[in-house]
Amino acid sequence: MSRSDSGFEIAPLDAPCLDISGQIVDVSPQSFRVAGLSRFVRLGDCIACPGSDGEELGEVVRIEADALTVKPFGNRFDRGVKAPARRLGRFSLAPCEAWKGRVLNAFGMPCDGAGPLATGDEERYADAPPPPALRRGRVGDPVPTGVRAIDIFTPLVKGQRIGIFAGSGVGKSTLMGMLARAEGFDTVVMALVGERGREVREFLEESMAGDLAKLVTIVATGDESPMMRRLAPRTATAVAEYFRDRGENVLLIVDSITRLAHAARDVALAAGEPPVARGYPPSVFSELPQLLERAGPGLEGSGTITGVFSVLVDGDDHNDPIADAIRGTLDGHIVLDRAIAEQGRFPAVDVLKSISRLAERAWNEQERELVVRLRGMISRFEDTRDLRLLGGYQRGSDQTLDQAVDLVPLVYESLVQGPRDESSKAPFTDLSRRLKKGFEPAT
Repeated sequence: MSRSDSGFEIAPLDAPCLDISGQIVDVSPQSFRVAGLSRFVRLGDCIACPGSDGEELGEVVRIEADALTVKPFGNRFDRGVKAPARRLGRFSLAPCEAWKGRVLNAFGMPCDGAGPLATGDEERYADAPPPPALRRGRVGDPVPTGVRAIDIFTPLVKGQRIGIFAGSGVGKSTLMGMLARAEGFDTVVMALVGERGREVREFLEESMAGDLAKLVTIVATGDESPMMRRLAPRTATAVAEYFRDRGENVLLIVDSITRLAHAARDVALAAGEPPVARGYPPSVFSELPQLLERAGPGLEGSGTITGVFSVLVDGDDHNDPIADAIRGTLDGHIVLDRAIAEQGRFPAVDVLKSISRLAERAWNEQERELVVRLRGMISRFEDTRDLRLLGGYQRGSDQTLDQAVDLVPLVYESLVQGPRDESSKAPFTDLSRRLKKGFEPAT
């Protein structure tokens, strides 16, 4: 195999590995078609269209007997009919330790102005398969995030995959920035997919100030093409896999997986797939688990990738097809509620709707019993909110409700935590201290 200057590896096909070229025969706003290469490419291979201003790159999304359908990586495709097009192989990259602290685009090229990027000796495919199921290690030890609402009610373990489900403007990205500062990981790989361009610098200089040494950031902003937004999470996952295979415990954050689904929808529609669920073609629902399954424990004896994936629920509809598909694949979900955010409680975690399927591995027996009791009190408190507002509650008539009315507001106060607040080293101790303080007599 050989590697081209643009970062693509020319993979051997059944035909001899020659520099095979075709010709563009049709150009549309979303894609272009190339004749003469159908026998020599596979889906997912890349095509280069040379010109005086460099090469325009695209990916094969449909193969027919007489022509290929190619989706360009750029927003604007400037080649015309009869322009040449040559075959490239699958996209690969070669991460190394020097990538920590750098900001890269979806191609793995530096975009931070910090000079050339070193490359390693080992090639990684962006669309690599997950490790074989029976050869994967088990999830590891609990990992503190420093966020009290998560460490108490939905604790994480190394190798877990969890989703943060929220509507727009509820504090999803801020919470993910807080998680990125967790001290229990050797490396953090962050994929910012479809984000506003101005927020990238704010995230790096404010949310991650002082913690950039172990962070690799892959960026595909909202103004970039669907192909770049679709590629960025794959590139980030390939980088995370490199550090995982070195034995490190890696935190992989993708913000957001929904924008990946939007980009995959655009690509699938350009390939001629029919929309089946709210405009999403079938391949979107198979592409998502292929990416999500790559996070988790590596092969026995290697490291782990703990995956945190934000899910933007359209119109606060948590039964959106993408949210439903992702929820069933992950090992838990954290739900952010707009009503909680409007009360000024951040992070706006709805502890009753949030769950970690691996929490039993993180709690000891006392912590488990406490959380069960707290959930019960919070449920009782919220269920009777309207009754209490209407004056239908009388103290002394229900001892359990009396206890909930006394304790739950203090629990809520304990969970309030901003991005500039100090990380919580002992969340249960902090909660106990706040509850005890709430019952001290006023001086």
